[in-house]
Amino acid sequence: MNKVMDYSKNKYKFLLLPVVIIIAGIIMYFVHGGFNFDVEFMGGIRMQVDIGQSFDNDDVSKIVKETTGLDAVVQKSGATNQTAIIKLPAASSDDSGEENKDKVFSALQEKYSLNDEALLSVQSASPSFGVQVQQKALSYTLLAILCILLYIIIRFDWRSGIMAVVTLALNVLVMCSVYTITNIAINTTFIAAMLTVVGYSINNTIVIFDRVRENMKSRRRTESITEMTNRSIQETLGRTINSTITTLITIVLIYILGVTTIKQFALPLIIGIVIGAYTSIFLASTFWAAWKESEAQAKAEAAAERRANSKKNK
Repeated sequence: MNKVMDYSKNKYKFLLLPVVIIIAGIIMYFVHGGFNFDVEFMGGIRMQVDIGQSFDNDDVSKIVKETTGLDAVVQKSGATNQTAIIKLPAASSDDSGEENKDKVFSALQEKYSLNDEALLSVQSASPSFGVQVQQKALSYTLLAILCILLYIIIRFDWRSGIMAVVTLALNVLVMCSVYTITNIAINTTFIAAMLTVVGYSINNTIVIFDRVRENMKSRRRTESITEMTNRSIQETLGRTINSTITTLITIVLIYILGVTTIKQFALPLIIGIVIGAYTSIFLASTFWAAWKESEAQAKAEAAAERRANSKKNK
């Protein structure tokens, strides 16, 4: 029989990694003055300009700064990286961005000798619209987590549901912390990736909980809940690792070979899938086992106390 690793014994050590990342994220949140929200959240304009030649992001940013006085986010896009994506924040609450768009594009036309067709697309959003997007993103994320909680409570028990949601919250906090540490812009693509990760990571957790439930029915009297949980994790470990690795291979290749917009979706997926597998294996079921074990021990002690009192009364 293969030796079973004692995952539960080291659960607090395993918890240390996500906690350290989250603490670092909180510190950098205040250092950077909050999240680096993209145009969709903060309002402003997003221009896509075909430069038609190699260019430096800093040069374009400098042109925008000199023209509008605002700091822009500039990214390269397209197969040859000759298309500039310029994200310019709103100057005020009623700023439509049209005036700044014309100023920026005129300056780029003069610098790179562009024609009018070089302006491929323009998207604008008011700051009030950005607030609505933030509220909807938060609402949908909380709704997804609530639905998952109800599903797990119905399928397993309420303790499993709480532990699954706690580990999901850890996953989301780690993803947000990585973004505050690196100061990468958060946009609607990040929200889509986060919801994808929530569904993916909960799947790994459910697989382990399902095996725990099966083994709970056939558990030997000499086997504790913690030992049974460790055995359940070990039995599902290969499946969890293999599915995670095969998924990561595809997404990492997409990140390496993809254009900027694809990378914005792939990066949070990579982070989320790794931390999701980590918390599913090392945290969700191990803390559930400790909770269940402490309840069983408390019941046993209460029963022993009742028996002792009954003997005294006799």
